[in-house]
Formats: sequence, C-alpha cells, structure tokens
Amino acid sequence: MQTLIEGLNFPEGPAYDKKGAIWLVEKEAGNLIYYNNKVTERIFVDGHPNGIAIDKEGVIWFCDSKQNSIRQYDPITKETQTVINEIEGVPLKMPNDLCFDRVGNLLFTCPGDKLEDGTGYICCLTPERQIIKIYNGLYYPNGLAFGTDGNTLFVAETGTQWLWKMQWNILSKKIENAIKLCYVGGNVGPDGIAIDTTDHIYIALYGSAKIDVYKPDGTAVTTISTLGRNPTNCAIDPFGETGLIITEAENGTLVQIPTTKKGLL
Repeated sequence: MQTLIEGLNFPEGPAYDKKGAIWLVEKEAGNLIYYNNKVTERIFVDGHPNGIAIDKEGVIWFCDSKQNSIRQYDPITKETQTVINEIEGVPLKMPNDLCFDRVGNLLFTCPGDKLEDGTGYICCLTPERQIIKIYNGLYYPNGLAFGTDGNTLFVAETGTQWLWKMQWNILSKKIENAIKLCYVGGNVGPDGIAIDTTDHIYIALYGSAKIDVYKPDGTAVTTISTLGRNPTNCAIDPFGETGLIITEAENGTLVQIPTTKKGLL
C-alpha cells in the first residue's frame, strides 16, 4: 500500500483517463485534481465537486452537490461549464456520482442530504441533453457503475446499506429488473463502487475502513483494509500499472494498492 497524495480536503471520485493519468476531486476545497507521474495539479472549479466520469473526448464530467448540477471541465481549453442543474423545473437533488453507458448516455445519482427520506433518484442525461428520471424512491443512492456487458448497472444505496443490480435498456432508456443484490452493511454504508474486467464489484464502505469485493451474483469475495475509516471511492487501473486506488476522507489521501486486476475504461 502506497500513499500517492496526502493533505486532501475530502477526496472523492477517482477516474483514469485514456493516457493513464488519474483525476479526482477535493470536494470541500472545490478542486478537481490531476495526478500524473507523481505530479499533482489542483484545478479550482468552486462548489462541491463529487463523482467523476470521463467521456470519449477526454472531457471531465463531475457532479456538484453544492450547486445541484452536472458540470464539465475541458482539459484542453481549461474551461468549466454547467451542463444541467434541474429536472422538470426543480433543482437536482445534490448529484453524487455518475457514469457513461456505451452510447454516451450519462447516468447519475441524486441522493439529497438525508439517508432515510427515500426520495433519492437516478437520472439519465442523453447526448442530446435530454434529462430523464429513470428510477425513484431510493434511500441515498450513491456510487454506480456498469458491468462488463454495458447493460448491468450496480448502484450503492447508502441509506439501506444494500447493493442494487439493475438492467439498463439503452434503447428505451429505462431501468428493468431492479433487484436488491446483497446487503453490504457498514458503519455508515456503501459509497463509491468500481468494477474490474472479471465483473467483481469493489465497494468503498464509508466509516468501516475497508473495501469489500463481491461477485456479480452477490457472493462476497474478499475484504481490503484501508488506512483510514472513511474510504469514499475507488478505481482500478485499466492499464494494469497502478492497481487499485482509493480516496479516503479521514486522512485526506489517495492510496494505491497493487493488484493484478484491471479496470474498465
């Protein structure tokens, strides 16, 4: 285990770009962070940036839970813009995490700020910038990620401490066959998640000092201990070089753990 970055103010949302560089956020400081070849660059974007997803053009998309918006940062032009901040005339409910499907639809969670109110939801933002609410009634939906087939969507529900498994219909833009896959527990609950090329699901258990790994059928595989109590998210290097990286909020670190597994790009 190696610490890549320390002194971070609530790190979240690690992601790899096509060149193997790492992007993450410093939520409480309003920064995006670019890490490459042991060099760290902070990019101030204001608000509370949270989850990150990188599109095919290399543009950084991120949730902003303070500005209730989905925003993007272009590493080439250095420009930041708000893409969307409401649905049906109502502000988004504190967007948390996001991921792209294989045709460019952006799916993201909107949990709000309470674990127990059951009003969280998941949205789809199409490439044409149409926004659709695709699933309702969740108790703080948090991290989400697609499996290797591009249709199976895993969602961490922090409020109930369950991991959901859903089928995403790209054509109809609807969630089908949503089930509670497995109870993962934790002192607070599941936060961010990552998937490797064997469809193992890595779940950051905030408040529990660990990453738990599950098979896609909900069978527990292993537990990876973290240096601090509050892992917020994780990512797996798709190039097989840096292994598993973890953002941890108690100590404010980005940590690397070697593994032979590869992530999805």
